[in-house]
Amino acid sequence: MTTWLWIGTAGMSLGALAFLVLGRRSEGKEADFVLITFFIAFIAATAYLAMALGQGVVTIDGDEVFFARYIDWVITTPLLLLDLAILAGAGRRLTMWLLGLNVHMIATGLVAGLTVGNDRYIWFAVSTASFIALLALLVGRFLALATTQGPEVAALFTRLAGLTAVLWSAYPVVWLLGTEGTGAISLTTEVAVFAVLDLSAKIGFGFLLLSKRAVVTTAKPAPVSSTATA
Repeated sequence: MTTWLWIGTAGMSLGALAFLVLGRRSEGKEADFVLITFFIAFIAATAYLAMALGQGVVTIDGDEVFFARYIDWVITTPLLLLDLAILAGAGRRLTMWLLGLNVHMIATGLVAGLTVGNDRYIWFAVSTASFIALLALLVGRFLALATTQGPEVAALFTRLAGLTAVLWSAYPVVWLLGTEGTGAISLTTEVAVFAVLDLSAKIGFGFLLLSKRAVVTTAKPAPVSSTATA
């Protein structure tokens, strides 16, 4: 199990370093994307380091719950969604809806993990409801906005949002099968799968985004009077 946590630490650290190298000459909006993407990997690396060192974990009803993972997610996933919101040219209020749903999803997921007994599944359902609403917003309003930015931005947004939707959909499944849920898979398997998902959802996302830096700079913010701000 610890091996996978160190793999996560190394992968996130190398990803963060690579993002800095890729964006060392970036300016303006391009530099904003580089900075956000760097901090996604950097913060995740810190969380994985804590877990690899045996910190950021508590024992609940005999099972280990890595609360450091939730601290990571509640910071890094809004940053990732912020990348998508900027790319789509979303307004402030629409972006806040997306980030608010995300924070609620992670927070209630943590409550589910720390809850003993069947009440955990109530909190899991609450968290999943926010996730479904988030996905609906992402592939609905945000995708519609991205299509107004031109074919290249729309294509990049579709790829990034699709990657995010697919990978993030696996998280509640792993949670449900893991030690915080039904316990159908071992803790080692759970940690390994989460590490692979995290590296794909953060580092894979970052490389895909920054490989199209010429495209991201063409994204324009929504007009103040646009309904996209509502």
